[in-house]
Amino acid sequence: MVEFQMQNDLNFIYIMAFQQEETYLYDPNLLLKLDFHQSPAKFNPFISAACPGETWLKVRPLKDSDFDRGFLQLLSQLTHVGPVTRTQFLTRFSQMKSTGDYYVTVIEDARKNEIIAAASLVIERKFIHNCAIRGRLEDVVVNDTYRGKQLGKLIVVTVSLLARYLGCYKMTLDCKDKLIKFYESLGYVLVPGNANSMTIRYDDEPSTAKHNLASFNSVTNDSPPAEACQTVSLDFNS
Repeated sequence: MVEFQMQNDLNFIYIMAFQQEETYLYDPNLLLKLDFHQSPAKFNPFISAACPGETWLKVRPLKDSDFDRGFLQLLSQLTHVGPVTRTQFLTRFSQMKSTGDYYVTVIEDARKNEIIAAASLVIERKFIHNCAIRGRLEDVVVNDTYRGKQLGKLIVVTVSLLARYLGCYKMTLDCKDKLIKFYESLGYVLVPGNANSMTIRYDDEPSTAKHNLASFNSVTNDSPPAEACQTVSLDFNS
């Protein structure tokens, strides 16, 4: 009985230490500063990152502990993820955090301790526009079982307003034709004369090429599927 109690105590200490050591990818207080009335998106009922509509929903930055909350499994509903280990996840998380240019934002179902939606804002630093910064919306995904709660709209508007708050002069994304109306309802517009997305894929090259790429510690983004996409932009200067 004493050994059992000691083991329970150790487990409790481990859990508490794990919770205290959780690290956010970026400052979560940024999300509290976003004004959702600045977005043309229509929420019914009105929701925001601070008040997502249900007490058990949490909108927050990605944490290093979200490996255990199904974050990668959620991404696999969007595209191929692969057998990413915990070490690989934590290494990439650390790399993203150190640059300060990645704002992966998630929605958590606190009842299940599970990530159910996600979207990424990636900052590009430019020489143009007086050394301005531009945002790109990437990897938008919502768990299929949570339809009807406006979570897709909520996660996109959150990262879009975050880009505006951080000083991006515009935000762009590539999407399939069937999603154009959805993004237009959130303030995005098709870019005149730039409606097609083109890509070169390197992930089918020999393993030696992949090794060389990794040796330079390059940070890569998953390219869109081969299906044609439309370039959509949210301009904060207009």
